[in-house]
Amino acid sequence: MSREWTKNLRNIEPYVPGEQSKDKDIVKINANENPYPPSPKAIEVLKSFDTNKLRFYPSANSTKLKEAIAKYYKVDVSNVFVGNGSDDVLAVAFQSFFNSEKPIVCPDLTYSFYPVWCSLFGIKYKNYPVGDDFRINPEDYKEKNGGVVIPNPNAPTSLGEGLDFVEKILNYNQDSVVIIDEAYVDFGGTSSIPLIDKYENLLVTGTFSKSRSLAGLRIGFAIGSKALIDVMEAVKNSYNSYTVDSLSIEMGAASIEDDEYFKSTCKKVIKTRERVTLELEKLGFDVLDSQTNFIFATHNKHNMKSLFEYLKTQKVFIRYFSLPRIENYVRITIGTNEEMDIFLEKTKEFILNDNK
Repeated sequence: MSREWTKNLRNIEPYVPGEQSKDKDIVKINANENPYPPSPKAIEVLKSFDTNKLRFYPSANSTKLKEAIAKYYKVDVSNVFVGNGSDDVLAVAFQSFFNSEKPIVCPDLTYSFYPVWCSLFGIKYKNYPVGDDFRINPEDYKEKNGGVVIPNPNAPTSLGEGLDFVEKILNYNQDSVVIIDEAYVDFGGTSSIPLIDKYENLLVTGTFSKSRSLAGLRIGFAIGSKALIDVMEAVKNSYNSYTVDSLSIEMGAASIEDDEYFKSTCKKVIKTRERVTLELEKLGFDVLDSQTNFIFATHNKHNMKSLFEYLKTQKVFIRYFSLPRIENYVRITIGTNEEMDIFLEKTKEFILNDNK
C-alpha cells in the first residue's frame, strides 16, 4: 500500500506540560496551580448549575463573563476577549497579529510554548538573552520586528517589571503589536492593563488558572484596544465560535465578582512564599525576588537535579528544567503551609544526606 500521504503530515515538536501524577498521595508543587479552592461563589454556581443547559450551545460571545471581566478591570466590554485558557487566547493572538516577514521577539528564558506556536503557525521568531541577573533588557527590543511577547512576571524566573519598563518596550515598538502575558501578575506584579487606552497596539493576557484556582475549567482572557480584539474575535470565529463552555462562563463570572476571596487567597500565597524564601535562604539557597506563585532557586553547593529526583522519591513534586543557564535551578510552586513544611523538611533531609 502506498504511503505517499505521509509526506503531507505535519512534523512538529509539541510542547510538553509539567508532570501530572495520578497519585493523590503527593505534595504537588510543580505546575503553579493554586493551593486553595475556587471562590465559594463559583462553587455555589457549580452546585446549582442547571445541567439541562448543556443540551444547548453556550453563548458564542461569552457575554456574561466578558461583562464581569470588563467591570472588574474598568474597561469596555469591546476591549475584552475570552478563550479556553490563556494558552488558547495567546494562540489566537499569535495567529491574529504575527503575519509579518519580520520575526517576533521574546526573551530566551521564558515559556517554551512560544516557539512551539511559531513553528505550528509558520511564524519567524528571535530570542534576546536575559541578563546574568535574569532580567529582561528593554534596550534589546529596539530592533524592527514582527511583534513582541513579554511575560510579566516572567516564568520560570519569577521576576516582574514595572510600568516604566513596559512603556519603554511600547515606545520602541510602535509599529508592532506588543503582548504582555500576565499569567502571574496577581501575586505581586504590576498590571499593564491601565496602559491600553494610551497604546492601541498593546494586548494584555491573563488567566483564571493561577490566582482564581480554576485551572481545571480553562478560562483565559485578553484586554486591549477594540481594533485588536475585533481581529481576535474574527480569527476565533473562523475555527470555533464556542471556545468557552456554559459552566465556565457562569463560574468564571462568579469568581471574578468575589474580589474579597480572591484577594485573601493571593495574600496567603504571598505570605507563604515569603516564609519559604527565608527558610531556603537559611539553608544556603539563592532565591530570585519572586512576584509569582512560585519561587526559582539554586544552591552553589548542591545539585538541583539531584534535589528534584530525591524529592520525587519522597512524593514531593517540583519542576526541573534541563536547559542551559538554569540547569542548576528548580521551580517550586507555593502550596499550602502544610505542603511547604513537608517540602522544607524533605529538602533539609536531602542537604543533610548530600553533605555526608
